[in-house]
Amino acid sequence: MDFEKAVELLKKAVKYSAVKNQKHIDLSLTSANERELYEMALFIVNKAVEEQQLTKQELMQKLHLE
Repeated sequence: MDFEKAVELLKKAVKYSAVKNQKHIDLSLTSANERELYEMALFIVNKAVEEQQLTKQELMQKLHLE
């Protein structure tokens, strides 16, 4: 899985939290047999931030968390 596919997959797990106007990634929205795929996607996007391919803020924007 490449970075862009990981982002697109994770967007499906974004939901609003109990805090007004705040979103987060919720893996409970995924089925059990897809959980490992979503965890891999999280690893890929977090690694890209660690390797400074983009900032955390840029990632949050790509995931529509901001």
